[in-house]
Amino acid sequence: MKNWKINSWRKYPVKHIPEYPDKKKLEEALNKIKSFPPLVFAGENRHLKSQLADVVDGKAFLLQGGDCAESFVEFHPDNIRDTFKLMLQMSLVLTYSASLPVVKLGRIAGQFSKPRSTPTEIKDGVELPSYLGDNINGIEFTKKSRLPDPIRLLKAYSQSASTLNLIRAFSHGGFADLKKVHTWNLGFIKNSPELKRFKELEDRIADSLAFMDACGINSDFNRRLKTVNFWTSHEALLLPFEEAMTRVDSTTGEYHDTSAHFVWIGDRTRQLDGGHVEFCRGIENPIGIKCGPTIKADELINLCNKINPTNQKGKLTLISRFGFDNVSKYLPKLIRAIKKEGLNVVWSCDPCHGNTIKLASGYKTRPFNSILKEVKNVFECHQSEGTYAGGLHIELTGQNVTECTGGAQKITDSDLSSRYHTHCDPRLNANQALELAFLISDEIKKNSTYSKNNIRAAS
Repeated sequence: MKNWKINSWRKYPVKHIPEYPDKKKLEEALNKIKSFPPLVFAGENRHLKSQLADVVDGKAFLLQGGDCAESFVEFHPDNIRDTFKLMLQMSLVLTYSASLPVVKLGRIAGQFSKPRSTPTEIKDGVELPSYLGDNINGIEFTKKSRLPDPIRLLKAYSQSASTLNLIRAFSHGGFADLKKVHTWNLGFIKNSPELKRFKELEDRIADSLAFMDACGINSDFNRRLKTVNFWTSHEALLLPFEEAMTRVDSTTGEYHDTSAHFVWIGDRTRQLDGGHVEFCRGIENPIGIKCGPTIKADELINLCNKINPTNQKGKLTLISRFGFDNVSKYLPKLIRAIKKEGLNVVWSCDPCHGNTIKLASGYKTRPFNSILKEVKNVFECHQSEGTYAGGLHIELTGQNVTECTGGAQKITDSDLSSRYHTHCDPRLNANQALELAFLISDEIKKNSTYSKNNIRAAS
């Protein structure tokens, strides 16, 4: 990494990083964090990268999901468990339907801060700084709460560490055993059509496991039947924190951001000459780039070459987010440019951010049908271009919220106020997320078969 240092991003312009009023207090907090243990390890990052390389080759599918923004208030083991359960359920639907392994990547254990469209907000004639996430300031609309407080970084680290500890226990302690698939159900979806479909899937899996057991293949002898790899991710937005969490791998001399296995650069911070790109080009973690309507093909090519100059498979994931009615206008140009350059990327779809609307009531929501349409439009574009749509990036929760309208539950605008708990953007609830998995599983299977046929034809 020519001319790259752990703090070289500080020489570049940066956006969406708050101004802390107490610089000394910030420095003390960051120095403490530098002395804390890593949250993830270099070997784990390399393992994830190898799994993402399979996605590049059309041999796996990426499911990335979780909170829009984690909060201190909602931090509870039951909430972590329910999000984990939901990701397992969705993965099982996609794996069984498409006959592909699913790489499970949570927006969890570090997804706190969010870029905002305006630096301030006004209520009843009072103007205060915008809420930027619980690791920066508070959501309460008071002058004291909205001041960036470095002590929040320490609490965010602690919450991330506890969350990761629980996830690792769930992943490798028997909770993820396929024989226990019936325990993954969330109580509040018991009357939904998705649960009936999932129970049918459970029965088919149980029959398959019984056959395998009769053949001597079971979880007592094959760990893959009772454990899963579950990785963590967040937006690499608050660079002072990311720098403090970046360590040198003693076995290779590589730099790894140990705050998460995977970090991404947002659509608002992907400037080629900006600090966020400068930071991410020097770390060995898998990196995501959000691609919205304003990104140009040549800009995307330059970003890919800067962050992944050796064209390593599994290093880069391009996460498109256009809005369902803009996909055909913008995505094909990007696909053709990447294909022409021969760049190895995972193509993922974020159908949430481009489909956010604000109602007269003041609530932000996302219509389920718009989310579904964007996913289907993205798959159609990739099939037309002969490329593989390899991932989904979804804001979801295992809680029984009413934040996105539509779906089989038929949540209406007037229903939003009953259980609207998000600290930032609206999330799909478990019913809607599982419904989405069933609805798009056939698309994934079609896309995978199409991709494999193209690979065979090319070889």
